[in-house]
Amino acid sequence: MASPPSPADLTLKSERLSLLATLTPPSLTRAWSTTPHPTLPIVATATGTTCRIYSLTSFTLLSTITGGHKKAIRACAWKPNSATTTLATASFDASVGIWSKSDDGADGDDDVAVDALLSDGGFGETQSGTLADDHADEQWHFAIVLDGHESEVKSLAWSAGGNLLATCSRDKSVWVWEEVAEEDYETVAVMQEHEGDVKCVAWAPEEEVLASGGYDDDVRIWREDALGGEDWGCVSVLKGHEGTVWSLSWEGADVKIFGTREGKRKEEWMERRRVAGPRLLSASQDGTVRVWRKMPRRKDAPSSSKWSTIIVETREEWMEEGRLPEEHVRGVYCAAWSQRTGRVVTTGADGRVVVYEETWKEGEEEEGTEWKTITKLDGAHGVYEANHVAWARRADRGKEEGREEEVVVSTGDDGEVKVWKLQL
Repeated sequence: MASPPSPADLTLKSERLSLLATLTPPSLTRAWSTTPHPTLPIVATATGTTCRIYSLTSFTLLSTITGGHKKAIRACAWKPNSATTTLATASFDASVGIWSKSDDGADGDDDVAVDALLSDGGFGETQSGTLADDHADEQWHFAIVLDGHESEVKSLAWSAGGNLLATCSRDKSVWVWEEVAEEDYETVAVMQEHEGDVKCVAWAPEEEVLASGGYDDDVRIWREDALGGEDWGCVSVLKGHEGTVWSLSWEGADVKIFGTREGKRKEEWMERRRVAGPRLLSASQDGTVRVWRKMPRRKDAPSSSKWSTIIVETREEWMEEGRLPEEHVRGVYCAAWSQRTGRVVTTGADGRVVVYEETWKEGEEEEGTEWKTITKLDGAHGVYEANHVAWARRADRGKEEGREEEVVVSTGDDGEVKVWKLQL
């Protein structure tokens, strides 16, 4: 159960986060996570042995995927850059399912796809937003099951290109799967260096760089061999957390800082950030949310040439750059870094939803940035814990014309998925 809000907590701009809708109907069992589609106005919610597909336009259920797993589905992930709508599911039965559905000729056109969703042909939704077909789940094809893990699969994530799928498990392993042909996957790596359950995996936004975190309190960074080989390996271990690492989220490819700062210092700082690459966010049972940054390679580090037979040093040095304000009083289950705005939203065992912004430090002599809390909402799911939060593009008819808005989607133990509007 989440902690009840205190009067002091309720004074921190909670009115900035207002409930836009609760997706209907809710699940009768705990809902673990909700994942927005990268381009379409739909989300997938993992609850019980099913995966529910909801519309962000009408806030109603479109279809229910069921029958592929014997135990609860813990997480799901949409495949990017796919000719068909493809979803991967991770289950407590130690398997991963790959599901596909025809997009009815959408061919990647978002407007056409949206029209299809709002007609009687798309996901079974009518213009009134009701489920048109009680057998909507039959529209989904259970393409393949990926076996190999020896225990519960806790998380999964597609690479940006959609050709690689990472999974992690209670068996302390991280697997990387590659799609070698349509509905045909093979294992390209099994990494077993974590010393406890692996709770989360996340791919960098542009490179094939994988991060994982888990029960051993560590975050690990994985890459394929630097010399172009086929072996994957751990290039860095990020230590500092004093509790399970529940969630990881990468910064977007474009650096986004709030506030105003001009001059040479800003240019130099931005250039250093671009050279370092996207940062990584980690959320932990210890109540902290930390920001990690890769350090530039030393000038005296070994380098490779076609004449050299020396093995190149592939290790990377990462540092804890900072921490977000500690607004949670219990473990932080999820942190999501918006690829569009740069804002971060978190939630956890206290049932609280918090939104942060990174701003330029005030004062001409100050250099760098700092994180600030812009809103905090207690009891997002009443007395129940909130398990997951995510950013999604607003798609309902109430959105402001010509303006691209983002909403926060929260998922809780009460089986409900809520959509929140951020008012700034």
